[in-house]
Amino acid sequence: MVPADASAKRDTDAAEGEAAQQVRDRTEEVDAAEDHRDQRAAIVYNPIKVDLEVLRAAVAAAAEEAGWQESLWLETSVDDPGIGMTKEAVAEGVDVVLAAGGDGTVRAVAEGLQGSDSALALLPAGTGNLLARNLDLTLDNLTEAVSTAFAGRDRNVDLGRMRLHRADGKIEEHAFVVMAGIGLDAQLMANTDDDLKKKIGWLAYAKSIGQALKGGRRIRLTSAYDGGKAHRRRLHTLLIGNCGSLPGNILLLPEAAVDDGVLDIVALRPDGLFGWLQISWKVLVENALLHRTGAGQRLKGAARDIRALNYQHAASIDVTLRAPEELELDGDGFGEVVKFEAWVDQHGLRVRVPDPDGR
Repeated sequence: MVPADASAKRDTDAAEGEAAQQVRDRTEEVDAAEDHRDQRAAIVYNPIKVDLEVLRAAVAAAAEEAGWQESLWLETSVDDPGIGMTKEAVAEGVDVVLAAGGDGTVRAVAEGLQGSDSALALLPAGTGNLLARNLDLTLDNLTEAVSTAFAGRDRNVDLGRMRLHRADGKIEEHAFVVMAGIGLDAQLMANTDDDLKKKIGWLAYAKSIGQALKGGRRIRLTSAYDGGKAHRRRLHTLLIGNCGSLPGNILLLPEAAVDDGVLDIVALRPDGLFGWLQISWKVLVENALLHRTGAGQRLKGAARDIRALNYQHAASIDVTLRAPEELELDGDGFGEVVKFEAWVDQHGLRVRVPDPDGR
């Protein structure tokens, strides 16, 4: 039999232990609340792409629920799609920058975040929303996207980097998060009516696609992977990807991963109509079936490479062009270049994604 005084002492110790745990829990809750009060978000927004009144209301509600400070609002301009605004936000010490706009806004914010500890949150509002698609993020639920910005977790992804050489000797450096290229896509960007794109989205490209498809191997260049030997090539289009999926659920780069530290590069070299048919079958049928279904994965080894479509993987690529060519980054035209170097900054960008544990 346990003595009465020993039993009483045990009960007292248990009660004191429970009380101490409750104090610790309350202290942790207070500390967490204090941490949240020190946090702040910035919203870099394209006024053409967003309903500002609705966006402000959604952000205010999420910030209040999370216990964050009042958010910083920065509007993009024609001259600056968001790089300078993002750098201003980083200088203010914000924890997360919400990119509210299309792919151009996302690319600009990502470029402005280089070297910082701030995270990128996506509020898709464009026609492509390519990074959000490749990360399987919300595309059509503003409340959920905003909630993720304040209550999600950070995921480290790769950031594409590119140094552009102009014909006049000028050199520029930019970032990209999805894809860069010369040829078909760059010509589409250069030839597409911006006003028409604003009205009907990706359908606007149909107006210029016929012109861009001309010429099977008209681009002449030399290219070198990972600092290796340079080789001469003739091709129609060269695409350098950090992600693999395009609008319409098209899987252009089936092996691409947003955090693997390498670039996925594809060269299109069609010879006439048959070459384009081969490319269409490979991209629209084989890539979709073999990489997105269980049966396709089992048949993956049966797929054969085709001459019209050549895939490569590299951490960097150097390209010198015989003649100036239009170049695009994440769907925006960047003018003509005569040379460029592209490389990947592995895990160079933090992106806010939903927290599966709800914390």
